[in-house]
Amino acid sequence: MMWTVPNILTLLRLLAAPGVAIMFLYFARPWADWFALVLFVVAATTDWVDGYLARAWSQESKFGAMLDPIADKAMVVIALLVICGFSGMDPWILLPATLIMFRETFVSGLREFLGDTAGTLKVTSLAKWKTAAQMTAIAVLFSTGAFETYFNMAIEGLDQQTFDAVIAGDVPDEGGIRWKLNGMIYSWWIGIVLLWTAMVLTVITGFDYLRKAMPYLRDA
Repeated sequence: MMWTVPNILTLLRLLAAPGVAIMFLYFARPWADWFALVLFVVAATTDWVDGYLARAWSQESKFGAMLDPIADKAMVVIALLVICGFSGMDPWILLPATLIMFRETFVSGLREFLGDTAGTLKVTSLAKWKTAAQMTAIAVLFSTGAFETYFNMAIEGLDQQTFDAVIAGDVPDEGGIRWKLNGMIYSWWIGIVLLWTAMVLTVITGFDYLRKAMPYLRDA
């Protein structure tokens, strides 16, 4: 393996995948959400940077081509598991997350089975958009988790009457409850729309890969 900058960035992205989950072991929320968000965004950025540098510097390698999709899938799957955990298994998140993880596992197994003919399943432009949608949705949902934690901390100890008065604007919003609530609502809906969009793209590309692999799966 050549220790080129693109390969090192890809390897760091792979190592960052479990780091996203580890943030929640060593830090309390909402700090864990923000740290996980920063780590995820920085790692996701390298997905574009390492490919660009590999092409610009003519440093494309078999190792990088093998490791790049593995790093992407590890980041997405681990991050979705974390989000499903702190969302309380919300069906709006659990359903698309399940289909995304199922497709990623299925396509990885398909490539492994095809072996030398796996080149048939080259990454398409739509698959790249799928990955971009997945990572954007995950980043937004991490910020949703942070806003939710801030909001819960702000309303802790408030009775319903005081809470209603703050939301209505009848009393000063000293804890920033309204903007935390709005931040949580807006980021949640944006994240949900992006996640379901990513799910649709994920399923479409999965069927496309299966269609291309079918000639190699038929018995003689």
